[in-house]
Amino acid sequence: MSFDTRTFRDALGLFVTGVTVITTRDEEGRPVGITANSFNSVSLEPALVLWSVGRRSRSVAAFEQASHFAVHILRIDQQALSTQFATAMTDKFSGLDPEPGLGGVPLLSEYAARLECSIYGRHPAGDHIVFIASVERLALNRKARPLVYHGGQYARLADMPAGS
Repeated sequence: MSFDTRTFRDALGLFVTGVTVITTRDEEGRPVGITANSFNSVSLEPALVLWSVGRRSRSVAAFEQASHFAVHILRIDQQALSTQFATAMTDKFSGLDPEPGLGGVPLLSEYAARLECSIYGRHPAGDHIVFIASVERLALNRKARPLVYHGGQYARLADMPAGS
């Protein structure tokens, strides 16, 4: 490689991403959640999405054994929720009252969009595991503005007139 990992990370930080919280349950049935901006679409027919998690993540084992998970695409006013699920703490669901979704996964009640998914495939990729999932059910708030991440920090979208 002609570059170091910091330079690579800085280059990837120039790509604006949405922010998600992804939830499942571990083998003991405890709720597990993680903030991820590695989320992306794969296919419209069938409806497939993907995301990845680092192999060193405390939550990786729960996602590796899970049959289902939920992707919560966050709204612009949910930065605190993103931080709550990104922080290594014992109870990331503190102050929340999740409802059960497909496969028993915990569903958050606030989101821009929420996708309930079943595992389609898991693939080792370097220091991460890539999860591909079938979207089984979704809920959408069409008026919500998404929370976005750019250059290592939260950012705001700016609307541009058509044709600009």
